[in-house]
Amino acid sequence: MERQLRAARLATVAYFVLNGFLLGMWIVHIPSVEQRVGIGHATLGWLLLLLGAGAFAGMQAVGPLADRFGARKVVPLSAALCSAMVALPGLAGNVWSLGAALLALGVGNGCLDVSMNAHAVQVEHAYGRPVMSAFHATFSVGGVLAALLGARTLSWGWSPAATLLTVAALGLVVSALAAPALLPSGREPAAGSAQAAPSPGRRTPRHIWMLAALALMIMLCEGVANDWSTLHLRRVLDAPPATAALAYGAFATAMTVGRLLADRVAGRFGPVAVLRYGASAAAVGLTAAALSDRVPVALVGWAVFGVGLSGCVPQLFSAAGHADRDAAGANVSRVAGLGYLGMLAGPAVIGPLTGLVPLNVTFFLPVAFCAVAACTAGILRPRPGASALVEADAM
Repeated sequence: MERQLRAARLATVAYFVLNGFLLGMWIVHIPSVEQRVGIGHATLGWLLLLLGAGAFAGMQAVGPLADRFGARKVVPLSAALCSAMVALPGLAGNVWSLGAALLALGVGNGCLDVSMNAHAVQVEHAYGRPVMSAFHATFSVGGVLAALLGARTLSWGWSPAATLLTVAALGLVVSALAAPALLPSGREPAAGSAQAAPSPGRRTPRHIWMLAALALMIMLCEGVANDWSTLHLRRVLDAPPATAALAYGAFATAMTVGRLLADRVAGRFGPVAVLRYGASAAAVGLTAAALSDRVPVALVGWAVFGVGLSGCVPQLFSAAGHADRDAAGANVSRVAGLGYLGMLAGPAVIGPLTGLVPLNVTFFLPVAFCAVAACTAGILRPRPGASALVEADAM
């Protein structure tokens, strides 16, 4: 059993890495695809909204499917779909085909995102201790691998079509090879049992929507760092371009390291502490970055912001999945879906505010969201009937 569980954990890691790798390979080739299709930045920005819309739709569709048929069946199919769709933007020849390609890629990404997180909840439940944050850290590892490989293929002169078709084939292979190690759903009723599959029309509990609202706020904060940290150093602190780029690097590196450590912290102190003190640290870090007139202090602030946020979203996903194991996929899809909208909303919210106040002042909106998350962290306490993680009694 221990060997099977370890294999299932490694298979889940493979899908998280694959998801980060596939998205990363698309991101690396955005400038090449933009030039090939002959569109400008403004048009590309609108087309990227289709990617987000497709992801949201895929998330909402696949959650109930994972509950009904089991993540063991849905995860490989979602990974295969996402792998196949990543080739389409490289083949697009005009704005219409690129829009359709990004919509399809978004659907594949959304399906894989929710289904692999639903299976991660199963693995975490079987382990009996927190492991979710480490899975999310490996997603970032996939992005790093994509950046390295993408840079190499571009230096070789490969076209986006050739590279993304190769990546799609590789993704299909990984999807198939990792599938046998996934855990069965564990919901199969015993002989003579009246237990039935969860109703697809069941109502999402208010508790899940509260978790989803927190995910929206926390992931909006992540989106702010992704889109505005470098611009903050460049425009507000007048840092050189190379130095300004370190702001996002500090945030992303700190977040990855934090996620690798967050499971141990959650196991020792509990998910409530991870969210409460993590969100509090994030608020302090971003406040320091916003108020500082010195680049080194701002860089440290962005790093603290990343460490603080690192364990928050995995705790929310985990809580949603464990709230009701029979509806884990649907619950995770609600939390992930609203969270994804929050990440997309970051640029849309901060951008217009910069017309009213300086960029660094707009950062007090995500600071306020971090404060709300810290104050409401008690929502992560196990509820009656939830499949909470418990540590085995010491022998």
